[in-house]
Amino acid sequence: MLSLNLLQQYRSYTFHYHPKDRLKEKNDAVRFVNKRGYIYFWPITGITFPSLWGAVAGERPVPNEHDDPGHISWDWKDSLLGKHVWYYGKILRKKATIISMAVAPFFYALSENYGSPEDDYLTIYEQGRMTQEAKAVYEALLEKSPLDTISLRKTARLTSHESESRFNRALSDLQADFKIMPVGVVDAGSWHYSFAYDLVARHEPSMLENARYIGEMDARHKILELYFQSVGAAQHRDLVHLFGWKQPDIDLTLASLVRAKAIKDHQPIDGLTGECIVLTDLL
Repeated sequence: MLSLNLLQQYRSYTFHYHPKDRLKEKNDAVRFVNKRGYIYFWPITGITFPSLWGAVAGERPVPNEHDDPGHISWDWKDSLLGKHVWYYGKILRKKATIISMAVAPFFYALSENYGSPEDDYLTIYEQGRMTQEAKAVYEALLEKSPLDTISLRKTARLTSHESESRFNRALSDLQADFKIMPVGVVDAGSWHYSFAYDLVARHEPSMLENARYIGEMDARHKILELYFQSVGAAQHRDLVHLFGWKQPDIDLTLASLVRAKAIKDHQPIDGLTGECIVLTDLL
């Protein structure tokens, strides 16, 4: 039986929490993302998953102090935006996610993008699955991109104080569905710091081409396989919480991974309550 202590040791290794494994340079960060497939930028409360911050600073809370050495991860992230080194955006649970370029097409294959960036969004909007603000933001970038946040709000006509939360929601929704992405940082606004956004289809056309022949089952299989290689073990509710997939899709993907002998389901872990899905290599 797998113990909680051994599971935590495994995660310390895959999350790079141990001081000797910490990331020291930007290239280390790129290699870390490529190895894990996808990670969070910051640690997210209630979700066990590797993050760039944790791999740099260890298993500790993110401090408010701007001079903390762990914040070098912020500089790395900003300097690599739009460089086609990795994919960055608000993806998993609409939180800042970094995905390797090799794995990003598998996520894109699960999005509501069907090959015609100029038309797909209209269908989604007409079906009531896109807000008016998201439509306005997308059309602004479709007409003229990239645009920094300040210019984007003006072009989308969402500059009023009352529209700020709806504008931010539109940015998150469009990123989560791989329609727009931040591609750089510019000196704009009162904070002299603003993301510049572009259409995913315009900035990463090769990713769209690579996703063309990936089926939904293959995409979920790849994404979950990488997930278990990172975390070692999880419960069913963890998958729903992180990915937001429908239960039948999760069940089918887990069954596929069990057949491939990548995981074992219904496993007890000494020190945890309830059964878990466990990476076979840990048993």
